[in-house]
Amino acid sequence: MTYRYRFISEHRAIYGVKRLCQVLGLRRQGFHEWVAAEAARIRRAEAEAELVRLITEIHAEHQGAYGVPRVTAELHRRGIVVNHKRVERLMRAHGLAGITRRKRRTTTRPAAGPVTPAQDLIRRDFTAEKPGTRLVGDITCLPTFEGWLYLATVIDLHTREVVGHAMADHMRTDLVCDAIDLATARGLVQPDAVFHSDRGVQYTSSQFRAALAEHRIRPSVGRVGSCYDNAVAEAFFATLKTEIGVSIWRTRAEARQDVFTWLRYYNHNRLHSTVGHNTPAEARTSYPQALAA
Repeated sequence: MTYRYRFISEHRAIYGVKRLCQVLGLRRQGFHEWVAAEAARIRRAEAEAELVRLITEIHAEHQGAYGVPRVTAELHRRGIVVNHKRVERLMRAHGLAGITRRKRRTTTRPAAGPVTPAQDLIRRDFTAEKPGTRLVGDITCLPTFEGWLYLATVIDLHTREVVGHAMADHMRTDLVCDAIDLATARGLVQPDAVFHSDRGVQYTSSQFRAALAEHRIRPSVGRVGSCYDNAVAEAFFATLKTEIGVSIWRTRAEARQDVFTWLRYYNHNRLHSTVGHNTPAEARTSYPQALAA
């Protein structure tokens, strides 16, 4: 119908509206109503073009990592009321999509010989009533032409913030102890907090248990071979490796810098669905206000 109305509009000076409507089997009233709505159509087209510009801008700002949910959430944060289905349609029409995750390479090495592991105090309940009380951690490896760079993290289950991390060219127990030390030095861990991990040799060692005890943190471990028991830490590393955008670095120093930059972005700029599409840092800083309210 629109095409026929447009044809009439383009040729009415030559043939007249009445004749063209008769030939095309249309009502003149319908054509005139279409003409009267032209201004509204132009405004809608301009608004959609501006929305596409904003979507493209958000997508580029986050290195193509954001899909429909986070793009929609960021638009809402900017005061733009839009349905996620509309965002999905526009992103698909313009070839925009979030980055999909890659498979994670495991670094878990169970301790040799008899081990007396801690209990599982988390039991797949990855929630926390307040910051600094329930934490999870793990180790991953990043490839460089100089060899592996190992990253250990400490993640707060209330905010999903990386409150502590450490990087080294080894995955000895010192690595995970350094991550815990940083988290506590920043004042982001409460006394009697729980730290949950897998049963890797680093996390079940007496050295790490002593480090936790020094900071008044209770250990917790999942079952052998069950990635779901530490799903938050596993998912975090999957997101990091997907979004950081480098398959292999030239040097460990370059990898270290890129990881540090991405961790800052993750904590302070990246919207997290688990904390209401806020950033992890916002979730932490807003906790006192929420408690007061």
